[in-house]
Amino acid sequence: MARPVVAIVGRPNVGKSTVFNRMIGDRLAIVEDRPGVTRDRIYGTSEWNGKPFSVIDTGGIELDGEDMMLKSIRMQAELAIAEADVIVFMCDVKSGLTQSDEEVAQILYRSRKPVIVAVNKVDNMNRMDDIYEFYNVGFGDPIGVSGSHGSGMGDLMDAIVENLPDLEDDEYGDDVIRVALIGRPNVGKSSLVNAILGEERVIVSNVAGTTRDAIDTPFERDGQRYVLIDTAGMRKRGKVYENTEKYSVMRAMKAIERADVVLMVINGEEGIIDQDKHVAGYAHEAGKAAIIVVNKWDVVEKDDKTMQHFENNIRDHFLFMQYAPVVFLSALTKQRIHKLLPVVQQVAEQHSLRIPTHLLNDVISDAIAINPPPTDKGKRLRINYVTQVAVKPPTIIVFVNEPEMMHFSYERYLENKIRAAFDFVGTPIRIFTRRKSSDD
Repeated sequence: MARPVVAIVGRPNVGKSTVFNRMIGDRLAIVEDRPGVTRDRIYGTSEWNGKPFSVIDTGGIELDGEDMMLKSIRMQAELAIAEADVIVFMCDVKSGLTQSDEEVAQILYRSRKPVIVAVNKVDNMNRMDDIYEFYNVGFGDPIGVSGSHGSGMGDLMDAIVENLPDLEDDEYGDDVIRVALIGRPNVGKSSLVNAILGEERVIVSNVAGTTRDAIDTPFERDGQRYVLIDTAGMRKRGKVYENTEKYSVMRAMKAIERADVVLMVINGEEGIIDQDKHVAGYAHEAGKAAIIVVNKWDVVEKDDKTMQHFENNIRDHFLFMQYAPVVFLSALTKQRIHKLLPVVQQVAEQHSLRIPTHLLNDVISDAIAINPPPTDKGKRLRINYVTQVAVKPPTIIVFVNEPEMMHFSYERYLENKIRAAFDFVGTPIRIFTRRKSSDD
């Protein structure tokens, strides 16, 4: 199910990113500290009073050059209007109401979306009287907050939740594999969709997805039902948007959220660039099954070693996604296109795989016997037992005597042993260490 989207908009230096970090809280601590996973983000998730939602920090989308400042502010506001269900209009109590604020307000008036005015840097009660000036922007009661201190954030979150829409669950059943195609512009996502569907497609319907502007295409192949979630056919907004890497990432995130399997499409002719890793990092952190698809393989000059060299290069760049299979194909010529859906079905099954507790503990016991847990100052980490608590992605809890003694490298060792025993091809595995209690 897609989450409602909240966008934070405002001129530079009003503290958008600080408030963004407050809103998403410590959830990023869950993300694995693996090499290659980008930390440069503008998109996160939050929850308040049991209601989850996504948050966009549009402050991360800026154009170069001082003369581009106003254009940058305008673009951020337009992005918020296009993508968000609720808009947080961030102002700065120290600067007061500025002409730039009024420019943003004029754009937001036309959105017909709920707009909440948050006046930042209200770091003490003496500043509260200064927020009343912001009634002049015409969006109702301004809320005084301090991103640095956290005061007022509860009131802001209450206001956001009150305005969130109820998004309906999509109508597809659990037996349908939802496949999202992501990647930077011009890697051939639309051509790949057409190649997958082919002439023998059995299309149930073309329906607009719960994510605005994404096109869902349900179809069936060999008795398995699929839905392609394609973000490639979105409204063209001009080169300023196409050249904004973070805008592409933002659009991809909305498709990733709804997917079971993510196809990370790379242009085989151009090779790998940082934006590919950026987008793939979001899919990994979202816990989705993933396949790296190298498209346009027909135009690559190659010999009998080219494919292996390219895959090795992928493995070097995508260190955090070693589990993802790589498929080389050409959407244009249909070369190797028949190999893709069987891999999609395989990784979807692995993404939903649940291992019985006794088998999991047998594997861990063997792993401990081969390589005992580390010691620290004469004290040894003791692993009591393990159990799988969730699927999509497979999530495993390791109960131990001292969680702080579980070193990253030993956790990786255990994951490798689990993968050697049960495969888990194409899916990340989440491993959490917990202290064993008397109840356990």
